[in-house]
Amino acid sequence: MQRYDLPEGMIQASGGSDAHPGYMPGWGNDFESEVLPGALPQGMNSPQKCEYGLYGEQLSGTAFTADPPERTWTYRIRPSVKHSSRYERIDLPYWCSAPHVVEDVTSLGQYRWDPVPHSDAPLTWLTGMRTMTTAGDVNTQVGMAAHVYLVNTSMQDEYFFSADSELLVVPQEGHLRFATELGIIDVAPKEIAILPRGLVYRVEVLEGPCRGFVCENYGQKFDLPGRGPIGANCMANPRDFKAPVAAYEDREVPSTVTVKWCGQFHRTNIDQSPLDVVAWHGNYAPYKYDLTTYCPVGAILFDHPDPSIFTLLTAPSGVPGTANIDFVLFRERWMVAENTFRPPWYHKNIMSELMGNIYGQYDAKPQGFVPGGVSLHNMMLPHGPDRDAFEGASNSNLGPEKLDNTMSFMFETRFPQHLTRFAGNEAPLQDDYISCWDTLEKKFDGKPGVK
Repeated sequence: MQRYDLPEGMIQASGGSDAHPGYMPGWGNDFESEVLPGALPQGMNSPQKCEYGLYGEQLSGTAFTADPPERTWTYRIRPSVKHSSRYERIDLPYWCSAPHVVEDVTSLGQYRWDPVPHSDAPLTWLTGMRTMTTAGDVNTQVGMAAHVYLVNTSMQDEYFFSADSELLVVPQEGHLRFATELGIIDVAPKEIAILPRGLVYRVEVLEGPCRGFVCENYGQKFDLPGRGPIGANCMANPRDFKAPVAAYEDREVPSTVTVKWCGQFHRTNIDQSPLDVVAWHGNYAPYKYDLTTYCPVGAILFDHPDPSIFTLLTAPSGVPGTANIDFVLFRERWMVAENTFRPPWYHKNIMSELMGNIYGQYDAKPQGFVPGGVSLHNMMLPHGPDRDAFEGASNSNLGPEKLDNTMSFMFETRFPQHLTRFAGNEAPLQDDYISCWDTLEKKFDGKPGVK
């Protein structure tokens, strides 16, 4: 990915790797990074006096007694209490949180939308968020929301953090920069970003307009799935996740911080940039990940495995083996199974599945599911290939076949996903999507032999 200049006035640490000088590799590592030499205390977290007149402060992503605890120690120009003042409620009507049930919108159904079109109006990360579905309850910290973002304007001296959730960002068009308290993350299509709960950041447009998808996770944070019998390799490897090196701003300029808290938005005015962390260490950090490094596994003799084989990240629930959210990636791969119907089979599922198309063509829906589009198949509603996909897969010559130029994903949750008013009434719904199964034929004739 192209590297861009740092924002004016921001100073970044050296370090990282040779391939990614602004990033440190590894998932769940205990990272450390400092912009100024000696800013990071050694052998202890909270010295009586920090170097350079910095303040020591801990950001905890889990309870202190969690096993293992997730926390990061920061050494900053001002403590965060100086980046917080009296708050006033503001309204962001298109960003919704669960529970959110709209009485005149029917969530029970199989739905698909065309890409939400870009707008000529200036839209930032906050004003450009469009919630499609919500699930669970933000107040009890279970479930999720799925959004489409439309961003064409950088945030100017404006900052944000969510006390409700971590955000999984999946770009589809354009390049975004997340200037965070712990450093800078730039993301483009074929990459994702993970922004922890409580982390302050500013979102800038590097190349726009930008469109993509966001999974807002209210529950336990995302983690790599257990590989089980697959073993130590393939799928998403920890070394391919990149955390940013430290970067800070020392700018005294009127600024705002917006906080999402229990589904409501509050704003406070401050006199400086809150991105003033000069050094940090810990295991609670933002990440980026290159989706082309995901190594899929699959059947090499017969049958089609469950789509869970393509899980990239999972957020656990209180029920073992049943996720609060799974993030599942369907990318380029070889199909070689013998005597096998290779696309996803027809099924009903306890999980609710929201899919998005990043680019290319999805094998179970060769028509209509276009890049930037979204589909929803709610819990226990039947779905599967359309007629063209079924007939093609049932009658094709089953030699090795490369599924190429394709990348789609799924936000899957154990909770039913409720449509927002935007999804039901404003987003470009494909009213004829349900008819994609109308032409499936009755083939049963009661006589033996494969038809």
